[in-house]
Amino acid sequence: MRILVTGAAGFIGKTLMIRLAEIPGLHPVPWTRDDSDADLPGVLAQVDAVVHLAGVNRPTDPSAFQAGNVGVTARLARCLLAQGRALPVILASSAQAGNDTPYGVSKRQAEQELRAYAQQAGAKVYVFRLPNVFGKWARPNYNSAVATFAHNLANGLPITIHDRDAALHLAYVDDVADTFIGILREQPPAPDFCDVPVYRTTVGQLADMLERFSRSRVELRIDAVGAGLPRALYATYVSYLPPARFSYGVPRHADARGEFVEMLKTGDSGQFSYFTAAPGVTRGGHYHHTKTEKFLVVRGSARFRFRHIATGQRHEIHAEGGHPLIVETVPGWTHDITNVGQRELVVMLWANEVFDRQRPDTIPSPV
Repeated sequence: MRILVTGAAGFIGKTLMIRLAEIPGLHPVPWTRDDSDADLPGVLAQVDAVVHLAGVNRPTDPSAFQAGNVGVTARLARCLLAQGRALPVILASSAQAGNDTPYGVSKRQAEQELRAYAQQAGAKVYVFRLPNVFGKWARPNYNSAVATFAHNLANGLPITIHDRDAALHLAYVDDVADTFIGILREQPPAPDFCDVPVYRTTVGQLADMLERFSRSRVELRIDAVGAGLPRALYATYVSYLPPARFSYGVPRHADARGEFVEMLKTGDSGQFSYFTAAPGVTRGGHYHHTKTEKFLVVRGSARFRFRHIATGQRHEIHAEGGHPLIVETVPGWTHDITNVGQRELVVMLWANEVFDRQRPDTIPSPV
């Protein structure tokens, strides 16, 4: 399937073009403001569907809304009708199409142009009244608080908040792309309006979350960013990092035994670290009442020893780098780890809680 994408050089267009090209059998055809209107009929003759993203939202002259939104869409509708084929069309309209601002009126009229085409040609037209869309490559300091806040915080710049309680309805660009791709592949019956996943928050909550992301490199602490709005916002924040900030250092604690480095702390899923030990060095010699840990030997040879602090029962485990084995520390068992090899031992460590110096739950006790 060949898909014409108008506005292909824009924010949503760039992501959609790449996402479509990743899927076997889908071939995006870009259309930008640099292309000639005279070529549009010939391009439409070679495609099987259209995603209409082209439009204007912040012209210097409000009269440009009519030309950039209504005029462009009307021309597309005429060319589609002239094809004599019922090509399906996805229209990226705006949530503001319901109001009577010059922009809202122009987007509503653009919808009407394509609905008229759908009725005359018997075609499916999918109208999306999108809220504020955010994600990688959105232009900061333009019309998106997400893009501006994320860009500024990722680059060490201040942000300005005028109303913390102002409501935000947001759509993530990759959710939009997923929805469009699903429609292109399945072409279900077209409802009056189509929906994308929407996240509801406030300006203050958005700023707070992004500010926590910006502090995470110093505090080594990260929010839960694996699902929903935090996942999308964190990806967006990181996308604005300049190459010079793609990496950052973390504290290193070293002594005669080796080194210990904390990598990442979470709010409710513990922390990740690694440590090293020179040949013959033993680390540990303590037990926990509630804290648990997982060890993974990455390089070298290690002996783990355990002793039950109430019964005296003993247990021993050997682990080698190159043979992945998770060794758990168990509450109520004192434990230590010894480098029994001839080279440096490197061990990854996860603890189920972040270390608290006031309540360390780490009691010295030789094995």
